[in-house]
Amino acid sequence: MGDNTENYGGGNYQGGNGSGNQNNRNNAPGGPSSGKPPGKQSLLMLLVACLMTLLFMSYFMKAINGATSKEISYDEFVTMVETGQVKSVYIDQDKITITPNIGESEKENSDSLLFGPKPQITYYTGKAEGGDQLTERLLRAGVEINNEIPDNSSWLLSMLLTYILPILLLWGLMSLLYRKMNGSGGIMGVGKSNAKVYVEKETGVTFADVAGEDEAKESLVEVVDFLHDPTKYTRIGAKLPKGALLVGPPGTGKTLLAKAVAGEAKVPFFSLTGSDFIEMYVGVGASRVRDLFKEANKMAPCIIFIDEIDAIGRSRDSRYGGGNEEREQTLNQLLSEMDGFDTTKGILVLGATNRPEILDKALLRPGRFDRRIIVEKPDLKGRVEILKVHAKDVKMDETVDFDEIALATSGAVGSDLANMINEAAINAVKDKREFVSQKDLFQAVEQVLVGKEKKDRIMSTEERKIVSYHEVGHALISALQKNSEPVQKITIVPRTMGALGYVMQVPEEEKYLNTEAELRSMLIGYLGGRAAEEIVFDTVTTGASNDIEKATDIAKAMVTQYGMSKKFGLIGLATVESKYLSGEATLNCADSTAAEVDKEVMKILSESYEEAKKMLTENREVLDKIADYLIEKETITGKEFMKIFRELKGLPEPDENTMKEARIRMK
Repeated sequence: MGDNTENYGGGNYQGGNGSGNQNNRNNAPGGPSSGKPPGKQSLLMLLVACLMTLLFMSYFMKAINGATSKEISYDEFVTMVETGQVKSVYIDQDKITITPNIGESEKENSDSLLFGPKPQITYYTGKAEGGDQLTERLLRAGVEINNEIPDNSSWLLSMLLTYILPILLLWGLMSLLYRKMNGSGGIMGVGKSNAKVYVEKETGVTFADVAGEDEAKESLVEVVDFLHDPTKYTRIGAKLPKGALLVGPPGTGKTLLAKAVAGEAKVPFFSLTGSDFIEMYVGVGASRVRDLFKEANKMAPCIIFIDEIDAIGRSRDSRYGGGNEEREQTLNQLLSEMDGFDTTKGILVLGATNRPEILDKALLRPGRFDRRIIVEKPDLKGRVEILKVHAKDVKMDETVDFDEIALATSGAVGSDLANMINEAAINAVKDKREFVSQKDLFQAVEQVLVGKEKKDRIMSTEERKIVSYHEVGHALISALQKNSEPVQKITIVPRTMGALGYVMQVPEEEKYLNTEAELRSMLIGYLGGRAAEEIVFDTVTTGASNDIEKATDIAKAMVTQYGMSKKFGLIGLATVESKYLSGEATLNCADSTAAEVDKEVMKILSESYEEAKKMLTENREVLDKIADYLIEKETITGKEFMKIFRELKGLPEPDENTMKEARIRMK
């Protein structure tokens, strides 16, 4: 409860040396430093293929023979002949192969396999009597005798199919895999760069598609001009910056800016993320970096864009998670490649990150990433331009005023504004209208800030009364203080993000600094809801948890960062880490000092809470009247709230011009 729109997106109240190993590129298998000429490597692979084929075929033939043939003695053979168990024989020079007769029952069993008949078992034995004597014995028993003339051609064909052909096939397969490992960095292209390559007509993004980041665009215009006409700069001795680092919060348009540079320069654009380099195999990342720059050299002039570069550019210091061998190898190779390529070819490396504080110092020094371009959250003018860009293909009616929406979305980034425009269009379609209105846009802002209305959640009468007084407490404090922002809307309709009610406040103008008086007014406003609960119900609820959290953050920042504490004076006791992400401040003082900081924060909050209770107590009648009206209506506008407030306080109604300048009306 008590969420304010001015805190959208975080509520910010404040306006090397090291070179990479260039020899790494020569350490690939089979490279110049491998020590094995290509001819010897081929001979070695052929020898390995021969040995593997011979071992496999020997094992295979032995397994086949063991399953289909069986050796017997000559006496057993004679017995089989005399008892009529032999169907036919094949007589070789020193071997007799015997094919036995198969009975009916054996025929049935031989056909019982799932995938076909069982192979017939043959027998073999050596010769023990003369040819004529053996022939007479076999003819007398009615045995079929086979004896073929040796065919040398069939033997050669058998050798070719059995040994020579498998050796050649295995050798070819090993050579192919070896070339893959050397040419692409690993087996089956594991080390090959998987960068997406775009050309100008495929990106379709120019600087006209990027709004709200004029300063960042200006910093990149020179780069584009250099890629268009490099001789203009080389004549005077200037060199193209090797790299530019785009730094800013998520959603501000860093990737879009990089694509716009490629679109304006009309050069190939290699796009990939830092995580694309990392695999479970050590050395793969470095191989992919080599392959990426190799391909970029072929297509120069071009742009290499590495998004989320902190995935591979993280500092090797153990403080930031150093010690990962694969990541460090990848970083070293990137440093080496950036040192090695020729800037006159027109290769530009663009990186994007929202965690610049963890990047390795060697990566940030001049000669690698020469420029750091800050892509910040857009200001009021920038938000208006962004809204216009995203709304150019959306049908809008005459009620739409982007200036009002921009004021209500302080702290929003480009992706947030794009989402709001889309949600507004969806709302219009749901209402079966063909145009988006201002009302749709404000509803979209609310949906992004506090979620959709929970129409199925029914609060009890007592809870509705508590929530009503809580929210009116916030609004009334705002109306009573001159440094507060005007109220846009008060509601006690529950929202999907957990709020049982909220007060929407819209600033009259964009602000980059806050005075101490304004911060203390904000503290009183945040604690106004809890103060109203205690005054009216003589107890408090859990609904003020979010208010207390926000108030504590502001009070702590006043003491540790802004020097607004008389006790501590002008001393910085906290450091903001991850400025573009969480923006959380970490205390850098002794434990005893931290305890004193807590006491000072509690003192400030206590003073603000007492002031809130005093103001609400003096205006108890106004509090009760507006709370009753809110319980009845569930949602009231800022205009309705101020009308009731002026009537009860006996204040005159301002003229139309003053009202328009004083607050933003919701249409």
